[in-house]
Amino acid sequence: MSGVTSSTSSNSAPPRTRKPPEERREDILACAAAIAIEEGLERITLRAVAARLGVRPGLITHYFPVAEDLVVAAFARAAVLEREQFFTSGGTPLQRLAHFVDHIERRRSLPLARLWLNARHLARFSPSLDAELDVQDKLDRERLTVIIADGIASGDFGEVDAEAACIRILIAVDGGGSYVNASRQIEHPAHTRVVADVAEWALGMKAGTLRAAIDAGA
Repeated sequence: MSGVTSSTSSNSAPPRTRKPPEERREDILACAAAIAIEEGLERITLRAVAARLGVRPGLITHYFPVAEDLVVAAFARAAVLEREQFFTSGGTPLQRLAHFVDHIERRRSLPLARLWLNARHLARFSPSLDAELDVQDKLDRERLTVIIADGIASGDFGEVDAEAACIRILIAVDGGGSYVNASRQIEHPAHTRVVADVAEWALGMKAGTLRAAIDAGA
């Protein structure tokens, strides 16, 4: 009887479906990116990703034979998703810049700021991660420079050097982001609004112009 029961139970079990390779790869990347944001890039291992997905480590190795490749790909995925949150294609150049700054001031990007800080540290020991950081940095500069160039053309911003203004604004972003791991956040307006202040200065805007646009959007 026990043999019959076992056979019946086995035969009635639903067949296991195999995901297409691209779908499986996306699952792995999404899982690795989540680990990176929640725990840090150092915690991405083949076993950790496999455990979260409920699969064997060998499956992860099939798609990413080298663990470092998975770490770099996970960082790139997180950076790309972050970029789409930072930048919007709708509205005037001033409104698009206001969206960018508001996203920072509301601290919606804190988890990603931690990830960037983490990646910059680890990149000293990983040429491939360093190269990916350079790629993602350039993409961010390109998106922000387009907004600035459009704003110069429309008259929203002054006649400034778009590339120089972009660099100054991103330095302000990175400067504020360097405090993300502090146990106590600085609440002074000079800290929380530094990106807006620098942007107004770098873009030749009248003081308070960007602040008004941020408040209007909010």
